Amino acid sequence: MRDLILFLAFAGIMPFIFKRPVVGAMAYAVVSLMNPHRLTFGSAQNFPFAMYLCLATLAAILISREQKKIPMTAPVVVMLLFFIWYTITTIFAQLPFQAWNYWDRYAKTMLMVFVTVMTVRTMRDVKVLALVVALSLGFWGFKSGIFVIFSGGGEGLRGPMNSFISDNNTLALSMVTITPLLVYMTTRAPNKWVKRAALSMVVLTMLAAIGSYSRGALLGTFAMGFFLWLKSTHKFKTGLAFVLIVPIVFALMPPEWTGRMNTIQTYDEDASATGRINSWYFAANIANHFALGGGPGVFSPQMFMLYAPNPERYYDAHSIYFQVLGEQGYMGLAIFLTMFVVAWRCGGRVIRHCRGKEDLAWALMLARMCQVSIIGYLAAGAFLTMAYYDLIYYIVAILACLDKVLIRAPQKDNVPPMHLAFIDRYLARRTAKKTARAAVARPRSGA
Repeated sequence: MRDLILFLAFAGIMPFIFKRPVVGAMAYAVVSLMNPHRLTFGSAQNFPFAMYLCLATLAAILISREQKKIPMTAPVVVMLLFFIWYTITTIFAQLPFQAWNYWDRYAKTMLMVFVTVMTVRTMRDVKVLALVVALSLGFWGFKSGIFVIFSGGGEGLRGPMNSFISDNNTLALSMVTITPLLVYMTTRAPNKWVKRAALSMVVLTMLAAIGSYSRGALLGTFAMGFFLWLKSTHKFKTGLAFVLIVPIVFALMPPEWTGRMNTIQTYDEDASATGRINSWYFAANIANHFALGGGPGVFSPQMFMLYAPNPERYYDAHSIYFQVLGEQGYMGLAIFLTMFVVAWRCGGRVIRHCRGKEDLAWALMLARMCQVSIIGYLAAGAFLTMAYYDLIYYIVAILACLDKVLIRAPQKDNVPPMHLAFIDRYLARRTAKKTARAAVARPRSGA
């Protein structure tokens, strides 16, 4: 049944892609981030939805009359530079076969991120993009939070199989990164029931991050929470919520979780932590020996035998910074970090542009929450291997799109909407009811 529903949805969305290519970019983001096909049990599980959505979107762009130009904003330029550098290091990689396999996956991610920035044209498009990204991972946050509750905080949390977020650590990083966008959703809820549902998703997503047994995610949660409080317009309420909820959650977690978190202070006695340090020394040695780094996939047993302080202790990078350092060298790491600097500055420019404008309050909030997402990713990523994960590039793309539609080339929402007809009818009825209630409540003149 799940397979049938997914195939019907896939077939049903195709006409809309050729009407507006941005629909294909959004659908690709859902498949890439949420991995709905991994929830099926039949032929849909291994069906190449992403590939066909990509081909359909590119074909729609070719035949579309819409402007075919990628805005060369600072975040887009730096992302492009990093992809070019990634390609160069792949050409000169120490393990060519593995490197090109990684390049193929990363190239598809970057292609669709650039397509997304190119096809997003209006403020409505940006709102839908933020909603798509938030809900795609909010689904796993909701599902994982329920698991943590019913398992009593026990281990075993997993994401969609054969994906970037299949294990507990990588899933936890995605939960930390997506939480601010879910908070943004709560501020744009059309009614109290939707707001309560969004708040529930926020709480369950944060619970999933904490209950993942990932120490990096715990540190990232604290960093993200602090900046979330700084960026909040209701600092007292937000701070009070953290003060009340966090101690309760920590008190309810099992002793196994507490014991694992306590190893943050005694890292030198923890085998996993010392293994990570060995990997970080390996990354530094590779970067010192090769100006271009070792190339994608350099973290391998055979390379550890040559450049690791302890060759017999093979671990993955367990850090976005040392992952990029080992694979892309010092120059690649500099470009990678510059991407977040310019993305932050882009968000700041959007915030300054929207401040004091009631009609752009949504954009101001979205830009702030994207900045908080970047902080959460950079903090949790210090201990997790997720440098090329789609989500963070979509966050940067949202900021680039805000800059595009609000500042560089402001456009009215005068293009055909992406919404399905039944959604438009629902919104029209809701507006009519509000108008009718307001008319009834308005006192008659002379009464």
